[in-house]
Amino acid sequence: MATFMKNSNTLRKALHTGSGLSFGAWQMLPGAYLSRTIARAGYDWICIDCEHGNIADNEMHESVHAISSCNVSPIVRIPANEGWMVKRALDSGAHGIIVPLLTSVDDAKRLVQSAKFPPYGRRGFGSPFSMGAFDIKGDLSGYDYMVNANENLLTIVQIETKEALECVEQIAQVDGIDVLFIGPWDLGNNIGHPVTGDFAPELEAAIARVLKAAQTAGKKSGIYCPAGEVARKYADQGFQMISVVNDMTAIPTFMAESLSKAKGSYGHAAAQAVKGAAYGAVKLATQDKDQK
Repeated sequence: MATFMKNSNTLRKALHTGSGLSFGAWQMLPGAYLSRTIARAGYDWICIDCEHGNIADNEMHESVHAISSCNVSPIVRIPANEGWMVKRALDSGAHGIIVPLLTSVDDAKRLVQSAKFPPYGRRGFGSPFSMGAFDIKGDLSGYDYMVNANENLLTIVQIETKEALECVEQIAQVDGIDVLFIGPWDLGNNIGHPVTGDFAPELEAAIARVLKAAQTAGKKSGIYCPAGEVARKYADQGFQMISVVNDMTAIPTFMAESLSKAKGSYGHAAAQAVKGAAYGAVKLATQDKDQK
């Protein structure tokens, strides 16, 4: 059953085979139909955003199983590093959790304790839902899930505070942490270089530091990106778990662009305004390409 769970976790499988590169999408709107629609677009994983998205606990449960039914990994971003939030996400069947706003090595160690079953942690056992996100036929027992979960679920920490950046090398060394994932907008804010267009050199340096810390510790690295062009840039730099787009950008952008084409005014102000929500992503990628 260990192999079964390993193969079902398409994000973990992608990170540990071949190039180790995986691409994901970000879901901020509630709805299992939306989850399933995004999952069918070819991504390795979908992040169900319970921090900044409009997704409640019951909706998170439904989205986890909708995504996993498409042979894609559901990854839940919880609102904070709280043990009960870790429990709810993993008990729903999430293949991994993304945890924001860590500030210390102790935060990372506390997270691992919440995410792992004994003897490595103190996660409680009892959910009847977890198994279904790995095995739609019902062959995986609760016991099989419990004894294989520690090895096959992903614990992902966001590096987005000044304090976490200052000790990122030590956080990367914590046993049980699988991926260092950068939230560049919060990281930029917290180091005094907010994103208003292109990433400041200081922010790019911070991003490079996180990547190096992960590589040195033998851990995986990830980053949130607003558009495909930026995702390609960071894939080329060596990041492995890369978000490509979120639904709250993709839906209005495509709808506005389609409308402007219908009106014969493609590129008009409405479409440009929606594209602006991506914080100059295309411009950033184009400039980077020109410099090479």
